[in-house]
Amino acid sequence: MAKEKGTRLIANNKKAYHDYFIDETYEAGIELAGTEVKSLRQGNCSIKESYVSIDKGQVYINKMHINPYEKGNIFNKDPLRKRKLLLHKYEINKLIGRTKEKGYTIVPLKVYFNGSLVKVEIGLARGKKLYDKREDIAKKDQKREAERDFKVKFR
Repeated sequence: MAKEKGTRLIANNKKAYHDYFIDETYEAGIELAGTEVKSLRQGNCSIKESYVSIDKGQVYINKMHINPYEKGNIFNKDPLRKRKLLLHKYEINKLIGRTKEKGYTIVPLKVYFNGSLVKVEIGLARGKKLYDKREDIAKKDQKREAERDFKVKFR
């Protein structure tokens, strides 16, 4: 079987961009079972309520929901199990240092195929206040209005 080229998005966490300022992003591999990969190829994944934790020098993603593969029967794993993320040691140490600072957390941003490998993009994030969220919504509305006016003028 030939390797696929390019990237294909499986799941995106739009809520993370609304709730957090993303300071840095990291690409991590993920340790999966065979039936989980087959289920991901069908697009059965949700990272909306998931979060990343660090335990004993290892990085894990919790509550990432991967639907069981229909034809996997006894080989299927628990859909919400804790999955290990694969990062370099210096990246893990950097994340540990930054998360000890006040207000920082690690959130999953998207899950995608990079060639034939499943990757997770995680972000080092600071929480937004309510007024920051309102400001972002106002900017989006202004941009949308400007695009609508531009479209109407040149018809």
